[in-house]
Amino acid sequence: MQRSVFFISDSTGITAETIGNSILAQFDGVQFEKHRLPFIDNSQKAEAAATRIKTRYAQSGDRPIVVNTMADRALCDIVATSGALMLDVFAPFIGPLEEELGTRHSGAVNRSHGLVDFDKYEARINATNYALSHDDGMDVDYAQADLILVGVSRSGKTPTCLYMALHYGVSAANYPLTDEDLEKLELPSRLRAYKNRLFGLTIEPNRLAQIREQRRPGSRYATLKQCKWELDQADRLLRQAGVPCLNTTHVSIEEIASKIFDQFGIEKTMF
Repeated sequence: MQRSVFFISDSTGITAETIGNSILAQFDGVQFEKHRLPFIDNSQKAEAAATRIKTRYAQSGDRPIVVNTMADRALCDIVATSGALMLDVFAPFIGPLEEELGTRHSGAVNRSHGLVDFDKYEARINATNYALSHDDGMDVDYAQADLILVGVSRSGKTPTCLYMALHYGVSAANYPLTDEDLEKLELPSRLRAYKNRLFGLTIEPNRLAQIREQRRPGSRYATLKQCKWELDQADRLLRQAGVPCLNTTHVSIEEIASKIFDQFGIEKTMF
């Protein structure tokens, strides 16, 4: 079974896509052809979106699904003329909140990811710059780090640091364990003063070899033997040092970040 899904928003579409994908993941055996239509913030764009959805309906013969986060009811009604199944993400919450707060919602567009809080936005930019400058041990000014991710090369440290910086404003550095570190089986001297900020990432050997083979085909670095040795040594080193660790093989970046925040008691909210 295959169905067309349209994520429609008056802003970036990130919220519609994130929530929509979480819902769709509950339906095994259905293939979803996904389309994101951001910045549908006036009637002309809404009409164009409705036409596109109608066209897809006619081509496939199956009713499309729309996951919608548009705040303007009039725009929602225009898109609804497409005949699609409309899933309004905001609708279940607006009424109860209006009653609780004693006020009507504004219906203003482009609010979900706007620069509502400039201080938080600046913190995210600063944290991202920090993560980039402290990637793979390039800089060692760890005094400013909220946390430091430790692990072998290609275990997920960099993307996790950038995700936490971009979305939460968390200053995260990362340190790649070298062969010399792994042979000594002790924390590198530059990390010892920050032991309470360390968190280890590991991964299954077969997956690590696969990732490394894409980066450096045919190299010793990518062999399964080398990957197994590095991961075994890293596991022993981190356990001896008492550093908490997480296997990232089957865990999304979002889940990794949440588990790390829980470990460190970080309660920052997204955006």
